[in-house]
Amino acid sequence: MRRFVVADVHGAHKALVQCLLRSGFDKDNDLLICLGDVADGWPEVPECFDELLKIKKLIYILGNHDNWLLEYFKFGATPNIWTIQGGNATLDAYSRYIDTTAHQQLLERAVYYYVLDNKLFVHGGYNWHDDIENTSRHDMMWDRELIQAAIYWNKQAPKTGVMHKVKDYDEVFIGHTTTSWFDPSLKPLHVSNVWDLDQGAGWEGKLTIMDIDSKEYWQSDMVKDLYPDVKGRE
Repeated sequence: MRRFVVADVHGAHKALVQCLLRSGFDKDNDLLICLGDVADGWPEVPECFDELLKIKKLIYILGNHDNWLLEYFKFGATPNIWTIQGGNATLDAYSRYIDTTAHQQLLERAVYYYVLDNKLFVHGGYNWHDDIENTSRHDMMWDRELIQAAIYWNKQAPKTGVMHKVKDYDEVFIGHTTTSWFDPSLKPLHVSNVWDLDQGAGWEGKLTIMDIDSKEYWQSDMVKDLYPDVKGRE
């Protein structure tokens, strides 16, 4: 069994399929930790969830966009903050689906963080000055301070000679914050002991899947090229 992690698919089913194929992912035996935000953006959110449900060993971590979708499934909620950030594309996609039960159940089973061999997996981040159990669910989905702090300490390392690490964990894997804000290369961003695997697939970038143990990674084509006739998120 190999162990993989992927983040922020945002409805790009074609990109997800490319990553699974290029990595040689085995849906019957390999483990996939999904860092959330499969919802919102490109037009194939339901197809993404169908693809993930084929994976026997799947750990799903809830992202902020997923949470908006779950609120829609449960209560019919369509807040403007959601619909203008990709939610309309998700609503349009689900107009083709009669039964959304399996997708809702997947999101209801989702966790807010996961620890594997002293590696932490969380969508956004957490208050790294305290135990993660004391971080609110909202912050675990929305936090950006963790990656910003890691970048800061990474820059300080040449000056101090000390690489500051997030306490308690050997490695931390996150999505949520697009690395193109810091690095135009669209490669996974590794700073201190934090890995950011959101390479902008929800916008015009690439989707990344990484082998957790070897750190080898595979990426999709540019997502905007996979959906040339789709406007995507603005």
